[in-house]
Amino acid sequence: MTDTSAEEDKDPDIELFVKAGSDGESIGNCPFSQRLFMILWLKGVVFNVTTVDLKRKPADLHNLAPGTHPPFLTFQGEVLTDVNKVEEYLEEMLAPPKYPKLAAKNRESNAAGNDIFAKFSAYVKNKRPDNNRALEKSLEKALAKLDGYLLSPTADEVQNGRHSGDGESKRKYLDGDELTLADCNLLPKLHVLKVVTKKYRNYDIPSEFKGLWRYLGNSYSRDEFTNTCAADVEIELAYEDVAKRLGK
Repeated sequence: MTDTSAEEDKDPDIELFVKAGSDGESIGNCPFSQRLFMILWLKGVVFNVTTVDLKRKPADLHNLAPGTHPPFLTFQGEVLTDVNKVEEYLEEMLAPPKYPKLAAKNRESNAAGNDIFAKFSAYVKNKRPDNNRALEKSLEKALAKLDGYLLSPTADEVQNGRHSGDGESKRKYLDGDELTLADCNLLPKLHVLKVVTKKYRNYDIPSEFKGLWRYLGNSYSRDEFTNTCAADVEIELAYEDVAKRLGK
């Protein structure tokens, strides 16, 4: 007689394939890989992680997901490749009561900071000094908007009077005091921005963005974020050819 309760208690068989770093083994720079890594970690499910060296992609992986670059994952043998669909699938399959729900309560949290990565890319890829200031200001405007969102109380905070006396939000993350899918999407991109702009443009996120710095500080204290990040040197390497030095 099989023990059905033991079967039900078992975690599904999940393997996450992420981009490998320059050594072919460590975690490489890929915000999308990190997004899925964070989701699985936050779900509290047991899973395996395999780093894929894109220069020497093994034949068995070619067969598993032909023409697909990491990240992708296998869930009970089924190959899933679209990051947004994988996120939806994991939220549906790894559901309460066994696994936490990670969706944000406030719809605005999902859109917060959604233009930052495009502004960052334009800024670091620019080679013309005369365009630099305008692109930097455009990036800063997007960061200021995110900072404003992080300082504004959510409906939940207003309702329960959980903001500070001056009406500012005290929440740790985008949507509240717990990391959500919104954070898994935004934080890896913010980290890349922070590392790359410092290295190639000597730019620091302005200290007056206190909501944004509080958010980063809280996030860097979480293993689910820091232990899924690529090393700074990997991120810098990934942008070596993209983030050209500004011409004279």
